[in-house]
Amino acid sequence: MRILIVIDQYDNLSNGTTISAKRFVDGLRKNGNEVQVLSTGINSENKYTLKTYKFPRVIDKYFKANEMVFAKPDEEIMRKVFEGQDIIHFYMPFRLAHKGIKIAEEMKIPHTTAFHVQPENITYAVGLGTKQVLNDTIYAYFKNFYNKFRHIHCPSKFIANQLEKHGYKAKMHVISNGVDEEFKFNRKEKPDELKDKIIITMVGRYSPEKRQDILIDAISKSKYADKIQLVLAGKGQCFDKYKEQSKILKNEPIMQFYTKEELINLLSYTDLYVHSADAEIEAISCLEAISCGNVPIISNSNQSATVQFAINEESLFEHGNSKNLAKKIDYFLDNKEHLEEMRKKYAEFANQFKIENSIKLMEKMFKEEIEDYEKRK
Repeated sequence: MRILIVIDQYDNLSNGTTISAKRFVDGLRKNGNEVQVLSTGINSENKYTLKTYKFPRVIDKYFKANEMVFAKPDEEIMRKVFEGQDIIHFYMPFRLAHKGIKIAEEMKIPHTTAFHVQPENITYAVGLGTKQVLNDTIYAYFKNFYNKFRHIHCPSKFIANQLEKHGYKAKMHVISNGVDEEFKFNRKEKPDELKDKIIITMVGRYSPEKRQDILIDAISKSKYADKIQLVLAGKGQCFDKYKEQSKILKNEPIMQFYTKEELINLLSYTDLYVHSADAEIEAISCLEAISCGNVPIISNSNQSATVQFAINEESLFEHGNSKNLAKKIDYFLDNKEHLEEMRKKYAEFANQFKIENSIKLMEKMFKEEIEDYEKRK
């Protein structure tokens, strides 16, 4: 197949959606498909670029803090790139895709989309994440775009259910964003400077909905607080806030962005992984940690798909409750044999989410759209 991926940013390797898109592109090419990308950033082989939107200073500052980039549609470039494609897959429900679907329909090219932007990603950023009426309003707004498609890629059953609940009419294809094969069970010794520490790791943007604040507070309440070394792998708008809050901890947390290779190494010696987010469409970072043999403790928030990765009750804590999270942390640290036993069980459980399985399901969705489009035509 000749496949075009349309996404607002493709060069930012600290953005989860971008990383997922790159993995899908690489996997689809590996399977013999001809894949091109239309995005912003740097021109390269099989990648075509558009200019980015310029926003007022205050808004632009927020977007830059969260490393968000939006492409400015250019009809001439888009028509040229669209020509000859068997299918076009749109990643984000923003202006680029709104313009793109109009052109795709005019040019009679089959098209699919994905749901990667959870309304809570927007509302938590402005302190209104728990206002369900507002979240429902954003779902309704997005629906105007998504109901123009016949097929939607949903990274989890949770988000597929949310779309159906909010009246989205397309067929939902539940396909994990997929774990890279390099994330695997391969436990290693800790670096010398951390040998006497208990390493607790969380991976994710420093943003309000990820709730790293709950984890920081929980560690301060743990009976192992003196020995715990917290690692918050990521970056984002809440860096200064979490740095200040972390003064309550016995050991200053390690807060930095990790490359893929560095992250795999970190996860190979992590003692316990925590995912405290209130809202998640999937949380591939949690799956990566599990694949490396880490036992997770996950928020049981009803707005998070990550709950699906817990295979025992001890791996869930009451969302937003740092005291309950501290209790779960202490349970696993008190029961080292059970912790070691669960490592292999979690790694085996994660095998079903390998990227190669997701690639096959994406190809199946594309072929189904092409067939449906031909019937409709």
